Amino acid sequence: MKFSKRMDRFGDEIFAALNEKKAELEKSGKHIFNLSIGTPDFETADHIKRAMADAALESKNWRYSLGDIPELLNAVCGYYQRRFGVVITPDQIASCNGSQEGIGHIGMVLCDEGDTVLLPTPCYPVFMAGAKMAGADPWFYPMCADNGFLPRVSDIPEDVARRAKYMVVSLPANPVGSVGTPEVYREIVEFAKKYDVLIIHDNAYSDIIFDGVEGNSFFNTPGAMDVGVEFFSLSKSFNVTGARISFLVGRSDVVAAFRKLRSQIDFGMFLPVQYAAIAALNGPLLQVKEQKMKYQERRDALCGGLRAIGWDVPDSHGSMFVWAPLPKGYTDSMDFCLKLVEECGVLCTPGSSFGPLGEGYVRFALTLPPCEIAAAIEEIKCSGLTKQQI
Repeated sequence: MKFSKRMDRFGDEIFAALNEKKAELEKSGKHIFNLSIGTPDFETADHIKRAMADAALESKNWRYSLGDIPELLNAVCGYYQRRFGVVITPDQIASCNGSQEGIGHIGMVLCDEGDTVLLPTPCYPVFMAGAKMAGADPWFYPMCADNGFLPRVSDIPEDVARRAKYMVVSLPANPVGSVGTPEVYREIVEFAKKYDVLIIHDNAYSDIIFDGVEGNSFFNTPGAMDVGVEFFSLSKSFNVTGARISFLVGRSDVVAAFRKLRSQIDFGMFLPVQYAAIAALNGPLLQVKEQKMKYQERRDALCGGLRAIGWDVPDSHGSMFVWAPLPKGYTDSMDFCLKLVEECGVLCTPGSSFGPLGEGYVRFALTLPPCEIAAAIEEIKCSGLTKQQI
């Protein structure tokens, strides 16, 4: 069978390939320290699980939801006011089955074939996939170490800016772990207004920021609501990744168009999931704050431990990831990842899968407790992999 030319735009899914390697090594008896996929290992709060379980026992909740129930929309509004001090209304909210799906689909709402979109590099792969599904042409703006892995809109050529439809901004950033500043956000809003570019802000990690810095929403920046939308996810803050709970929030015209597209391809979020989301949004946030400190302990264990054995890995400032330059003597991130898992049992993700400037790095996910991270580092130390010379 001849498949559509659209499929030629996509390469192999890196996480699936790594999972196959993991399964192969585990079958042979090797212990794997899985620091690859960003799936939280912390417990989901009991009040969230109870809300979903109770809703699932109601027969009426097994029908099509056909949209977001008012209680859910009001819970999102209340959360934005309580958590970020941002006032939004129900017409500025649309749910989606995880930010991965939402970002993958929104390009089809905004773009025609051949339109230009601005994407960070390195970036999470679905940013690129979403542009490709829309038939858009990505223009990658660099997130480099010399600028703290932050966007610098002044580097975007004027002719590119004038033809761009949207710009994806992801802070705290996956994979590089950088955290936005008020100055950076102000520059982005000014840029968007000047060139009539829609900002799509991926806000998956606002509750995982380290060293006493408080995470916020894009809409804490004056003027942001005029130029942007934000994907707000419950996955990492509340450990509900499998439930796929995310929302597009912001400009009502963009939200309405996104909701229209969704109405063509599904019948709304499963009602027990909506009730779980309501419980999370209306519930206490102490566990979320405590969890952030546990992620910081893991960050310290990983980055500090790797530096102690001679691998110069800088501290991540936010997200649940660490962006590590390859040790001296290595230039191919996929090759290094395979060596690391085969010789040490440590599984991470090659930087080459995160776009044009990803090569030369690997990404670690902070998905193991400090004691297991220390054991993984000991395996790396004993292997001598980080001592290879050029």
